[in-house]
Parts: sequence; C-alpha cells; structure tokens
Amino acid sequence: MKPDWTAPATRLADAEWVRARVGGAAKLYGCARPEVLGTIWWYSLSSVLVAPAIEGLVAGTPADPSLDAMELDLLADGRFLGARSIRRLDGGLPELGAAFAGALRTAITTIADVTGARARALGAIATDSIANRLLWTPDPERAVALAEPLVAAIGLHLPKPRFVRVGRTPAVRRASCCLIYEAGNPKCVSCPRQTPAERDARLRAALG
Repeated sequence: MKPDWTAPATRLADAEWVRARVGGAAKLYGCARPEVLGTIWWYSLSSVLVAPAIEGLVAGTPADPSLDAMELDLLADGRFLGARSIRRLDGGLPELGAAFAGALRTAITTIADVTGARARALGAIATDSIANRLLWTPDPERAVALAEPLVAAIGLHLPKPRFVRVGRTPAVRRASCCLIYEAGNPKCVSCPRQTPAERDARLRAALG
C-alpha cells in the first residue's frame, strides 16, 4: 500500500497541525473527549514513529529517530502507514536514547498541550510501543534484553518495559491504555484495564 501523502515529523511540534490530525481521528475511532482522541492517536502514531530506529538497533544499522530526521507516511483518512529515518545515527545506546528523548518529549508535550491528555500516560504508551516494536523484530529474545536498557537511556520518567510469556511466545505486559474503549470500541486484547484472568485468556486465544 502506498501512502497518500508524507509529512515531516517536525510537524509534531506544530500545535495546529496536531490539533487537526487529532480532530480527524474521531472519523476513524468514534467521537470522544479530546484527551481520549489524543491518547488513541498517539497510540497509533508512536508505534510508527519508533519503528525505524528500533529496527535499525536490532539489525545493527542505527537510524536517527530525531524529528528532523523522520518522515511520516499517511493515508488520506489520517491513518499512519509507516515512517522512515533519512539519517544514520552515530554512536551507541546513549546517543540513541538522547535522540529518542528529544523526539518523544516534543511529541508528547504537543499532544498533551493540545488535547489535555496526561503526559505520563502518553509516556507509558511510548514504552509499550518500543517494547512491541522490539518483539516484532526477527530476534525477540534479544529484543526483550534490549528493551530495559533502551528505555532507561531515553529517560523522561518512562516506565520500565514489561513482558510476559504466553506459552513460548513473549508478549508485552502493557503499562498503558490507549482508551479506545472510551470511543465505543472493544478493549484491546492486552488492555491493562481488564482483570488479569480475562487478559491472560484473551492473550492465550490470540497467541496460542
């Protein structure tokens, strides 16, 4: 699938651009309070935003996650199709953490200011997006080992990434809720706002 348009990730510092994008999210996810739509929108965006640097970290080809190095691919309805970094990152985990910190701080601050979503909740979503993207790489066991030192290098008071095993399959034990159920949609399979028994049963059904 090809994107309908591309935007520089620096637009995430533009309050009016973010307000327009979050407003459009109601057409995708259902009408809800601004802070709910902002949280849902960030849940979708953050997974795309962190992907190029995460994939590069695991592959050994570092990519810069700084907003001025990133481009976002979007569909006409406002969904994010993907992202890419146009610049290699020099250095190791400390440099990657610092670059991530700058990008995430800017995006989270803008979304919190525009929608009223809590910055700490948006930060927890960032942790879970990083953990999930690590699991999607070809070496999930190495990914689990990388998750905590990477998030620690980012700082920003992000919660530690957590994992559980469903049979032999590692899965993220989420620290965040995307709030999509507050827009009239079902809760995610791994939603933390379920009883542990319900969440575990749904994870087993999904992952086998």
